[in-house]
Amino acid sequence: MTGTQEAVSHLTPDIPKHEAFLDPKAAVGRLKEIYSAGTRFLTERFQETIDGNRPPAHCRAFYPEIRLTCSSFAQADSRLSFGHVASPGTYTTTITRPDLFENYLIQQIGLLIENHGVPVMIGASETPIPVHFAVAGNASLSIPQDGALEFPLRDVFDVPDLSTTNDDIVNGTAGRHADGSGPLALFTAQRVDYSLARLAHYTATRPEHFQNHILFTNYQFYVEEFEAYARAMLADPKSGYTSFVGPGNAEISRPNGVLKGTASTPQMPTYHLKREGQSGITLVNIGVGPSNAKTATDHIAVLRPHAWLMVGHCAGLRNSQRLGDFVLAHAYLREDHVLDDDIPIWVPIPPLAEIQIALEDAVEDVTALEGYELKRIMRTGTVATIDNRNWELRDQSGPVQRLSQSRAVALDMESATIAANGFRFRVPYGTLLCVSDKPLHGELKLPGMASDFYKTQVARHLLIGIRAMEKLREMPLERIHSRKLRSFEETAFL
Repeated sequence: MTGTQEAVSHLTPDIPKHEAFLDPKAAVGRLKEIYSAGTRFLTERFQETIDGNRPPAHCRAFYPEIRLTCSSFAQADSRLSFGHVASPGTYTTTITRPDLFENYLIQQIGLLIENHGVPVMIGASETPIPVHFAVAGNASLSIPQDGALEFPLRDVFDVPDLSTTNDDIVNGTAGRHADGSGPLALFTAQRVDYSLARLAHYTATRPEHFQNHILFTNYQFYVEEFEAYARAMLADPKSGYTSFVGPGNAEISRPNGVLKGTASTPQMPTYHLKREGQSGITLVNIGVGPSNAKTATDHIAVLRPHAWLMVGHCAGLRNSQRLGDFVLAHAYLREDHVLDDDIPIWVPIPPLAEIQIALEDAVEDVTALEGYELKRIMRTGTVATIDNRNWELRDQSGPVQRLSQSRAVALDMESATIAANGFRFRVPYGTLLCVSDKPLHGELKLPGMASDFYKTQVARHLLIGIRAMEKLREMPLERIHSRKLRSFEETAFL
């Protein structure tokens, strides 16, 4: 058996000792080496175990880590809201899937070295890799249910530890690590691995396919429009888009390619229009409700996307609105409640100028309207998000009074959740909705009520979201990642 026996009680792989690196690519190369050795060791031992050859001792491999020690108060480039630590000290983070995050890690490590003039230390951490995550990418292996083996799995391998898999860092409640170091990144390796597994489950697509620009919708029509747009882009060699991926990881690179579906529809069907450097667009149909919105964004956040936008349907609250009018959110009334324990209701969720401008410019581009004429079809104002789809059936005096006091112009069940989680996870966010009903004015969402104007606007809506993302793609990262999303005690990694 390969590996070394540690204090008789543990079998571990041979891993290089901590080493200093001033070259970010070489540093990431070492991270990949350590991670690959650890997961390969666990996979081989696990295969032996299910073949009936139980290892003689507990098998354990460790996540790699990045460690930075800075001794100077010298201020780094203040134009960037990331890429540097705020004060002297030692900062660490565990790393998983360095192959998936390679470009991100090279960028973040490079900024640390450049801004502080010191090397990063790369080595094995003291955090074990759970066997579930180590074999997750191996289609030939599956973890047996508890009781299927003749002995408890955790007697031989480390399993996920939910007591340490949490959002304490992003929520600002973490403090320092057990060794006294401060957090270097927003997510630990176990937290990332947990979300990568959840993403594959909910979306039926591998994390590798996700692009850096995420559109969320609550309406199946947008999926059909997205596929039509994707095929048009694949037919245009100048578009820069290379392939289109649907649930089940079906991928086409030709406009007439057959996109095979899955045997069963996933909870959140997801589609990826891919472009080099993950600069394409991902569309997630999250369905209806703040719980789904939170679930999707909780897990997508670990991929560190550059922006996410909500493009869905809403109830218009003003009599002057028409079905099909657009609403650009510049504030949010949070009555969804799913994030109250993570980000208190008193925390403001500010509009982000770069996102707002990109969305408004995209509306102008697609509709060919501008200035005062644009106001005929688009309102800018507060969007309220509620957790009760049938709120109209209850006593309306309370909700209607709050909606009026907040100056809300639209109501939905996802937008404030997505925006609040964007704020919490430091992912730039925005919302452009399309009015599909006006419950306070007798226009309920019923069959046959869609006008030609409404149908035209719905067809335009997704294209506006795509255009906005393409505008954001052209912006430098330091412009998109606003300081409004960063606290005064912030991690160095974006």
